[in-house]
Amino acid sequence: MKEAEKFLSQIILSRGSNLSSQDIITIVEQFRPVFQDNYYQFKSEDFNTLIRSLETQYFTTMGAGVSLIDLDIPHDEEWYLKRQISWDYAEDYEKYLITQGWPTRVIGSMGSVTNRILGLLQDPHKDGDWERRGLVIGHVQSGKTSNYIGLISKAADAGYKFIIVIAGIHNNLRTQTQERIDVGFIGRDSRNNNRIGVGQLRPNRSMPVTVTTTESDFNKALANRFGMELKSLNNTFILVIKKNVSTLGSLYNWLKELNVRQGIEKISDIPMLLIDDEADNASINTNKPELDPTRTNKEIRRILNLFKKRCYIGYTATPFANVFISPDNKDDMLGNDLFPAHFIHCLDAPTNYFGSEKIFSGNESIDNILIRKIDDADKHISIGHKKDDSIHSLPESLKKAINCFILSRTIRNIRGDKNKHCSMMVNISRFVSIQREFKYLITEYIEQVKNAIRFNYKLPIEKALKDELIQQIFKTFQEEYIDCETEWMDILDELNEAASLIKILLVNSKSDEALNYTTYTTQGDGLTVIVIGGLSLSRGLTIEGLTISYIYRNSKMYDTLMQMGRWFGYRDGYEDICRIYMSDISYGWYCHISEATEELRMQVKRMSREQKKPSDFGLYVRAHPDTLIVTALNKMRYAENRSFHISYDGKLMETHILPASIDKNESNRSFFKSFFDILSQSSAPYVDATNSLLFKNINWEDIQNFIFRFRFHNDLSDLQENIPKFIKEISDIYPYWDVAFRSLSGKEPEIGYMIAAQERDIGHDTSGQPRKPSSENGWYTGNKNRFSGNSMFKIGLDDNQIMRAQGLAAEASRKNPIFSDYTNVRGKPLLLLHLLNLIDRKKDDQVIQSLVPAISLSFPNSNDVRTIRYVVNSVWLKQFEENQYDSSSEEDDYDINI
Repeated sequence: MKEAEKFLSQIILSRGSNLSSQDIITIVEQFRPVFQDNYYQFKSEDFNTLIRSLETQYFTTMGAGVSLIDLDIPHDEEWYLKRQISWDYAEDYEKYLITQGWPTRVIGSMGSVTNRILGLLQDPHKDGDWERRGLVIGHVQSGKTSNYIGLISKAADAGYKFIIVIAGIHNNLRTQTQERIDVGFIGRDSRNNNRIGVGQLRPNRSMPVTVTTTESDFNKALANRFGMELKSLNNTFILVIKKNVSTLGSLYNWLKELNVRQGIEKISDIPMLLIDDEADNASINTNKPELDPTRTNKEIRRILNLFKKRCYIGYTATPFANVFISPDNKDDMLGNDLFPAHFIHCLDAPTNYFGSEKIFSGNESIDNILIRKIDDADKHISIGHKKDDSIHSLPESLKKAINCFILSRTIRNIRGDKNKHCSMMVNISRFVSIQREFKYLITEYIEQVKNAIRFNYKLPIEKALKDELIQQIFKTFQEEYIDCETEWMDILDELNEAASLIKILLVNSKSDEALNYTTYTTQGDGLTVIVIGGLSLSRGLTIEGLTISYIYRNSKMYDTLMQMGRWFGYRDGYEDICRIYMSDISYGWYCHISEATEELRMQVKRMSREQKKPSDFGLYVRAHPDTLIVTALNKMRYAENRSFHISYDGKLMETHILPASIDKNESNRSFFKSFFDILSQSSAPYVDATNSLLFKNINWEDIQNFIFRFRFHNDLSDLQENIPKFIKEISDIYPYWDVAFRSLSGKEPEIGYMIAAQERDIGHDTSGQPRKPSSENGWYTGNKNRFSGNSMFKIGLDDNQIMRAQGLAAEASRKNPIFSDYTNVRGKPLLLLHLLNLIDRKKDDQVIQSLVPAISLSFPNSNDVRTIRYVVNSVWLKQFEENQYDSSSEEDDYDINI
């Protein structure tokens, strides 16, 4: 297959750059007789796999990304073009990626991106005492490791002699990163010194030096065995270490003892590059001594400050905590803090990336394919369970997810992917003891299924279906994979082989079970595995071939949420059979955080166009209202009150929690009527196709007065306090607003009102019961923290503005515009007023409450970040903690061994 693919890819590339999918199919069909004659094992499924792979190769592209640079700091970004440099390591790595089937265009784009980042570093040949600090923002599971291996290769070619990669806080992530650097940069297996990866491509390759291995992190004993000064080495020296205070301390002591002489405070002749992977984790207060952020931060800065020539680059997908660092923090002994003062580069994901936009798009047709809601787990294990709780049986939803995994492995085998990895992730508990219990129960269920398949798969279909477990698998096939172009008869033939290969591994810091894909890859096989764990699965670890995910965790902490998203990545050839099981509440939070993190990336692009500095972006993030959720408990654990400066720039704020109070709702309904009458006195409203009513250019003071008088649910008292302040703060930028009363096409307005009511399902907790606000009776409008549709925000826009909004969406790789795209082209804020009929879909659409007033406020992105002061008090903290079952600071799964 590999030889056929390589041959045909050369044919395709020689045909030019404007081929279609049909052109590729025609080329494959042209050579079908050749491959059927010479490769007698080629079946029709093999040709389908070949076509899919070639399409991925040819059509996958990746953008260059964008950078924020402090132009006030003199720097030559083209220094590497002005020197004679032999790009041996870099060329080796690109050749290696070609052998791994990387799309040619993506390799070329990544080369351009790493050139760009290299230029943002300092020329290692430059004399004097200098530093560069930067941040690279990627997507979860999008190829950040490949990017920084490419950068390391070029940095070594250019003259960086000492390179440190800090690979997260867990042993398994450090091991995985060491494996990848062994293969992609060093060229030798660090365990046995055998040539691997890039080391097999060029016999006379100059090998980098390392003392860390896949089995050994840096420690005192290892340091004592390697007693050489750095300047005595001819080749680049690289270390892959864990982000651990003891490890960092040992490295600092070793460097200082061997390389710093009395009277010479710094290492002057060795340019160093430090890559901080999962960099946001360096500043998060885990409240565990060995991971205390002030100590970790201190040790990293001590190492940096040992070198006169030094560069620091953080890599992260969740940059909230990183840029929360003050750019002004400095210590006489430690030097500057880790704020990326010199540059921030935002990576684009390749077009075949399976990311949050695809999964949490809010598009129900997509969500219905990928997302499966867990609504039965609470009967087996509470989402707020304790360490000593017991689990006696598996939820039916988990059994179905396992059935999906067996079927997905089977379908992938039929499609020709037998030698490719296929994984399932089960992330239910932060407690190791609970993870062990689930492993036992899952193993027990898998053995029952394996036996049922083994005894029945060769029987006629009618007889096989008499077995209860085979019936369940068949039912799952009909519900989930009936459209996957595979017949049940073919599935049944392959089930036994697929199921028999399943392994079940417990991956946490207390387990000695290794998740080792490399061994299987070396042997030409694919690993079929169900991986059970908690935090160890949630920080950088790549789960190869992840197809089915079952995650039953509840958190508001953004780093915890996004890093659990191991399902992001690349799913070429099997995207249609992936499934993600999660609770409705988790789904709502993922939709929210996906929108929030995408907004940060778009803000980098907007600021880049206006030549803003990294410190401007830092201010934007620190003033972002979602930053409170990221940092609040960590930074205010012992505080009664804490003052923040926040901004609603570019945000949508909605009353997603509504009061049950008859008095409040009647007051708000009356106010809606009087507000409409007041606006109607000046001009008649514009009426759109949905019978919604729009008033244009309303003075900001009228909007502020409206917010003052509207009666919010007590849980949203922060909005009632802060939004009027913010409206005034931005009144010089946005003196006028648009106001719309939202209605529905084909439905008459409610008697006595100007608009028709919209139906909204109430939110439910993990047990299926209505969610209860904490401070007064009321209802959640679903579980997404918002209830309005994006198209509502285009009211009153002309065709040209709508086209511009579509252009903004395309720039952000979105198929359709969202609220912010429409608001940005509007050029002023929009207030939407709604009447909602709240129903309970879990009780046959039972009406809970009628004609409940609700509002939406959408603010444009101004790039002139205005903030207001907000004091968070103990009441806010109490409300936050009541719904905060899960956070990385409470994980039982953390490394204690150094």
